This record gives sequence, C-alpha cells and structure tokens, in this order.
Amino acid sequence: MVALPPHEENDMAEAAQQDVTNIDDNDKREFLTFMLAGEEYGVDILRVQEIKGWDEVTNIPNTPDYIRGVINLRGSIVPIIDMRLRFALESKEYDATTVVVVLRIENDKGSDRTMGVVVDAVSDVYNVPKIDIKPSPDFGLAVDTEFVNGLATVAEKMIIVLNIDHMLNAKELAAVESLIDEA
Repeated sequence: MVALPPHEENDMAEAAQQDVTNIDDNDKREFLTFMLAGEEYGVDILRVQEIKGWDEVTNIPNTPDYIRGVINLRGSIVPIIDMRLRFALESKEYDATTVVVVLRIENDKGSDRTMGVVVDAVSDVYNVPKIDIKPSPDFGLAVDTEFVNGLATVAEKMIIVLNIDHMLNAKELAAVESLIDEA
C-alpha cells in the first residue's frame, strides 16, 4: 500500500466529498418503503397520497382474492389490494401495524386511478441516487418480475423498488372499474 502525503490525502477526501455533495436532487429518487413478509419494498413517494390504518372494506364479488374490496375515501371509491396475496406470499392476520398505502397509479392510457395497498408496516423514506438503483435480475420465465422496477441498496440492505402501475393488469383494472361504476 502506498502512503500519500497528507496534503494529497486531504485533496482526495475533499474531492470525494464534493462528488457526493454535487449529486443533484434530480439525480435522486425518494421512496416510501414498507415491509411485507420480512422484505422491504419501495414506491415512489410522489405517488403516495396517504397512509391509513387498516379498516374494513366493502367486498366486491367475482374479484381476485388479492382485491380485498373497496373503500370510500372522501367520495372516491378506492380498490384495496392485499400485497401479500398479490405477490403470492403467505397471508397474515392484520394487526396494529397493518396499514393501507393509498397510491396514485397510471393506466396504459395515461389516466390516473387511486388504489390502496395493504402492507405489513410502513418502514421509512429514503433518498436514493438513481445510480444506486439497479435493474431487477432476469429470472427467466420462472419468476414474474413485472412489478419490480429495480433493486436499491440503502444502508447495507436491499429494497425492492416496485412498479405500482402494474399492480393490476389492464383486464383486472377494467373489471374493477366496471364493478365500481355499477356500485
């Protein structure tokens, strides 16, 4: 190992610090993270409308099991999706930490829709440099990764960054919207 003269060490440390502080806010993304079955997931915080404690929903017949039902949120009918069931994880009885994260999603046509997702608990909010978000690995046909935008490492832990616009496919979303329109 080569020892650098003290003034060169200081110059290098200052340059490294400048590199970190020169990361523009446009080069970062902010994520709300939540827990599901011991894993931490993140969604773009700009899509989060609110976080609510779990409350009963109105069941809608003939919907997939992961669609728990709908709630009336200040006059808007909002479908509620159980993320554990959507990701084929073991179901868990809701408890004091179970929350509904209300999100704004965009459909294929570019219009907005409000949807709530049931998660085990809200974890944290992180600013993640875009360069620290890596694409999800290719698992081939064995694993469906359409919900995953990428993976981010924050404080030595992995966060699964979700693509919330693909939580319901177009056919499922159309079916839910038609049921809501009938209600």
